[in-house]
Amino acid sequence: MPLRMGTTELVIILVIVILLFGVGRIGKIAGELGSGIKAFREGIDSDEDEADTPEMRAEKA
Repeated sequence: MPLRMGTTELVIILVIVILLFGVGRIGKIAGELGSGIKAFREGIDSDEDEADTPEMRAEKA
């Protein structure tokens, strides 16, 4: 049986989450999640930059 959720159910779930955690805590969690994603992307980009150094190309050859 597929789970079908309408806007009413989503609003009820959102209200329950806000009541449990509070608006400030949800904002803090979202900010931490965003900074974690940013750090992850920067780490991936720096790994790709390091792989393009001449020393790494010489080791691959």
